[in-house]
Amino acid sequence: MDMLSGDAIAEAGLTDRRKLAQGLHARYRVDDFGAGVRLLAAVAEAGDTLGHHPSVSMGTGHVDLKLVSADAIYRDDEGTEHVVEWVTQQDVDLARRITAIAAEHGLVADPASVSVLELGLDTPDPGTIAPVWAALLTGDAASQGRGSPSDEVRDATGRVPNLWFGDVGSDDAARQRFHVEVYVAPEVAEQRVAAAVAAGGTVVDDSEAPSLTVVADQDGNTGVVCVA
Repeated sequence: MDMLSGDAIAEAGLTDRRKLAQGLHARYRVDDFGAGVRLLAAVAEAGDTLGHHPSVSMGTGHVDLKLVSADAIYRDDEGTEHVVEWVTQQDVDLARRITAIAAEHGLVADPASVSVLELGLDTPDPGTIAPVWAALLTGDAASQGRGSPSDEVRDATGRVPNLWFGDVGSDDAARQRFHVEVYVAPEVAEQRVAAAVAAGGTVVDDSEAPSLTVVADQDGNTGVVCVA
């Protein structure tokens, strides 16, 4: 199934969830564990019907759901097809069904609270170092390039954050190589940046804001607040 563009995802009007990194993310507030289990039982039934299911995390007072297709089709500029992890129509269809289920259960979505953490490592030769990081982070060589046409390391079980590789010249060894990327809902990105600045950070690059805003701490270490 073809991957959906950002515009197509936005036009779907999925008010309960936000597109962060590769997937659609939603958080529903629940009063207790039993309410969360009842929601998940209904979601499981809907997923069985559609032949597709979300990944799930449940904590005190909330249920988090991520929708992404492991077999989305991406076509590069030459028309070559790649199988990637991305949002497809089946994710949109199930998202709408989950929204209806949550309403039936009297649950309220909290889309502004969703977030995703990824790691970035700048390198002149990702193909050489990616196997090392795949082994260290996941213990599985297949994690290199999983769900991506690049050497990005992605753990199939979601135990650790994705690690992607940015381009850097071989003579730029002195610069910071590792950084974190925090994906947040669009409506809270400005607040997140402001909070970091209030805590002593500095915005060092907002040329691509609100999509990307680079913030440095007092030691010069940088992180990126990302939208979509």
